Amino acid sequence: MEKTYTFRRGIHPQEEGGGKRVTGAMPIEDAARPSMVAIALSQSVGAACKPLVKPGDHVFLGQKIGEPAGFVGAPVHASVSGIVKGIQARTSAGGPRLDCVVIESDGLDEWDPSLHGAENPEDPKSLLQSIREAGVVGLGGAAFPTHIKLSPPPEKKIDYVILNGAECEPYLTSDHRTMLEEPAAIVDGLLIAAKIVGATHKKIGIELNKPDAIAALRQACEGKDIEICPLQVKYPQGGEKQLIQAITGRQVPSGKLPMDAGCVVVNVSTAAAISRAVRKGLPIIDRVVTVTGAIRQPKNLRVRLGVDIESIIEQCGGALDGVNKIVLGGPMMGLSAYNPLTPVVKGTSGILLMIDPSRERPLGNCMRCATCVSVCPIGLVPLQMYALARKGFFERARDSQHLLDCVECGCCAYACPAKLPLVQTFRAAKRALPRK
Repeated sequence: MEKTYTFRRGIHPQEEGGGKRVTGAMPIEDAARPSMVAIALSQSVGAACKPLVKPGDHVFLGQKIGEPAGFVGAPVHASVSGIVKGIQARTSAGGPRLDCVVIESDGLDEWDPSLHGAENPEDPKSLLQSIREAGVVGLGGAAFPTHIKLSPPPEKKIDYVILNGAECEPYLTSDHRTMLEEPAAIVDGLLIAAKIVGATHKKIGIELNKPDAIAALRQACEGKDIEICPLQVKYPQGGEKQLIQAITGRQVPSGKLPMDAGCVVVNVSTAAAISRAVRKGLPIIDRVVTVTGAIRQPKNLRVRLGVDIESIIEQCGGALDGVNKIVLGGPMMGLSAYNPLTPVVKGTSGILLMIDPSRERPLGNCMRCATCVSVCPIGLVPLQMYALARKGFFERARDSQHLLDCVECGCCAYACPAKLPLVQTFRAAKRALPRK
């Protein structure tokens, strides 16, 4: 029997209406070309971008229109060719308002003629520069700038590059379809990443509920010294720390990063974007989005960045009666959308429409049953963190209960019989901590 990999604890979320089976067999379709887009100037971890264009400017498809204001950040690019109408604020996932470059399409999709691949494909610095200029970030949802992830300090030796093909979030299948339809680009991106960091071990982790993706990547990896690691189906199998533990047996130390365990983890869709950036100089101007849940025509759509979610929902036949919640991303770690004009950004892996009965259900009381403790993949004690955070003892929650080690995966909230807002409370507590 073939070896499979996993980690301790975790959960097995139930999916209504077929979940991944609904869209897992649906090929990626191109969404309609938008007439207007609003490109958010903040689409990654780190500093927001400063606009490089002004109202009235003509821009090409793929032209850089925003440059990050700090070291950590990624540039943004025009997803259509056309005329800049202005810089306007739009509501983002979770509620914050973001400045966006609004562009009216000219319908021509003329590519920026200055785009080109890496100057020297054998030079890691040249490869990193191409990745940075293309605005590549983690497309699994975290949106961490990839060129930063692939630039560890010299004293941090990286011997593993692991591609994350787990896609353990319920409902989402954008990575699954990308593995089926772009396996060569994914493998190329892995080889590029390994060359940059000097890793000798190259692994791809894929959950067992995607046997077709495992087969496709195995075929694409033939003769390339890459190991496919079948993962047991469990959430959050795709978390960086859990994936590293499952595949290598190593643990990321508390408060540290994967590079402190000698590993770099890259999402499979991000790997395909790395390949496009290095070989052709193509920036991220679109992404695959799973549109699913309580919707008439669930689909996997390749969507231009800056398109509002309302138009995407309309292209899928519209919402079913009774929908009372829209989540951008998956149901475990996604963020609610409060405005139909919220634009798609690089981290928008899914648009999930839900009929959520919990919105009308009163909260229970903590019974100290410790169910949350038994499922936490990090090994924390969520009930203690929750008690401290609810009383405003944020620093005690950080220092005595390791609040900052919480990855906000949602296992505790999903398993809690009282349905307490554990993750929301931890997220708010982190934001309330004084900055060091």
